[in-house]
Amino acid sequence: MIVTVLFFAQARERAERDSLRLELPDGSRVVDALAAVRRAHPRLDSLWAHLAVAVDGRLSPGDATLLRDGAELALLPPVSGG
Repeated sequence: MIVTVLFFAQARERAERDSLRLELPDGSRVVDALAAVRRAHPRLDSLWAHLAVAVDGRLSPGDATLLRDGAELALLPPVSGG
């Protein structure tokens, strides 16, 4: 299956890209996709504890969420502003 990972804000800066296409085995879960992203982009390491993950536009309730072919994961760092 192919999933797309979208990087935003600090994650985009550290990954030096807007998105990444991942090929994963059928039956993969969010945790599997995140492990692949971690291997590909070690500069994100300090952000992982603070990232929220959305799957197909909805915040993922956990790493065990099953992915479908064509799924879109968004890595969402905390934002601040006023």
